Amino acid sequence: MKDSNFLKENNARHVWHPMAHPADSQTNLPTILTGGRDVFITDVDGHEVLDAVGGLWNVNLGYSCEPVKQAISDQLNALPYYSIFRGTSNDKVIELSYELADFFAPDGLTRAFFTSGGSDSVEVALKLARQYHRIRGEAGRTKFLSLKKGYHGTHFGGASVNGNGKFRNAYEPLLPGCFHIPAPYTYRNPFNESDPAKLAQLCAAALEDEIAFQGAGTIAAFIMEPVLGAGGVMPPHPSFMPMVREICDRNGILLISDEVITAFGRTGSESGARHWGVQPDFMCTAKAITNGYFPFGALMIAGHVAEVFEKDTSGIASIDTGYTYSGHPVGAAAALAALAEIRRLKVHENAAARGKELLGGLKGLQERFEVIGDVRGEGLMCAIELVSDRASKKPSAKDVPLKLQQAAYEDGVMIRVSGNNAIFSPPLIVTSDNVTKILSAVETGLKAVSG
Repeated sequence: MKDSNFLKENNARHVWHPMAHPADSQTNLPTILTGGRDVFITDVDGHEVLDAVGGLWNVNLGYSCEPVKQAISDQLNALPYYSIFRGTSNDKVIELSYELADFFAPDGLTRAFFTSGGSDSVEVALKLARQYHRIRGEAGRTKFLSLKKGYHGTHFGGASVNGNGKFRNAYEPLLPGCFHIPAPYTYRNPFNESDPAKLAQLCAAALEDEIAFQGAGTIAAFIMEPVLGAGGVMPPHPSFMPMVREICDRNGILLISDEVITAFGRTGSESGARHWGVQPDFMCTAKAITNGYFPFGALMIAGHVAEVFEKDTSGIASIDTGYTYSGHPVGAAAALAALAEIRRLKVHENAAARGKELLGGLKGLQERFEVIGDVRGEGLMCAIELVSDRASKKPSAKDVPLKLQQAAYEDGVMIRVSGNNAIFSPPLIVTSDNVTKILSAVETGLKAVSG
């Protein structure tokens, strides 16, 4: 490996980083990571820290999950690649389809379309939603509804239903026919409503109003995250997603549950939709499906939706989309091993327990530090929102979250900053001691920005 100085000097010379200005990467050198074990990562200077980010919401089983590593190695020696385009398949992807159908049976999902990642899964869901209505003779249903503050990836379709201008503005015009309603974000919302249950009703009413305005017969699907993640971790009131499901059913609109983050245990339940007692029509998954060790994803499809496609005799239902790496045998092998570990360890139960500890600890820090305006969380996805003034909820200066992040890192914990939010999404195998360490480092960061 090249030495530390070479890597630091050359990082941004030939690499453009996602979600960053190219010049910023040249001015502000990133943390260069070279190792990982258990729930810890090590940088190029040998500094080991607890990863409270979990990679990018995806390393749920930590960095030492040997069954997944071994499955990848074994599959590389057996069949390193072949496509599953019409006429060919592989043994591992067939086995995985059965395991996923079993895992998601309580969600009513029976078929899988394999992708290379979360943005792919969202893109296919949007396409198949339109195609579903076309098969049924309602080709006019082409529009999509989603939540402001929601995040659905980086492809043109996903960017179009994203509810944050940061991920849209540079690439507009995007897909036409995409409309957004207010998110059930209790701390900041256009209704100035602080009661989560009342806010859920107001947002549901906004959905009904938008459907009436657009015309139900023009709308293909509503897409939402069961807990908004990249937007700043915004858990809705438990009544919200069931109300959305009922509204969609009443208006013939499909419900797409974007669970690229929430599937496989992060909310404290095996899926985010299940967490709220809802069965979606489509579920987008990726990230933790291979523990982040291999780029892979799966769009899960409800049985009643699959039936419409499979009973078509006109040819309209031909799935004319896909990716070179759809159903990659190495990815499928990794997913099989990861799914087995997710089940064996019952990581959703640990996520629920440790998430309560983390959320409680962050709320305790809120009582001591005025810079924390809000604390939010569900399972092992939590956030603190930093403000310069609690009364007005004025967001903190841009450098405050970064200073907090740096101080926490120096104290042994990696956290993630998004706007004026500090986000926590550690591996789902963290212990109570790990949570204590996270809270201690956050306290160190808060002291650094409150002095």
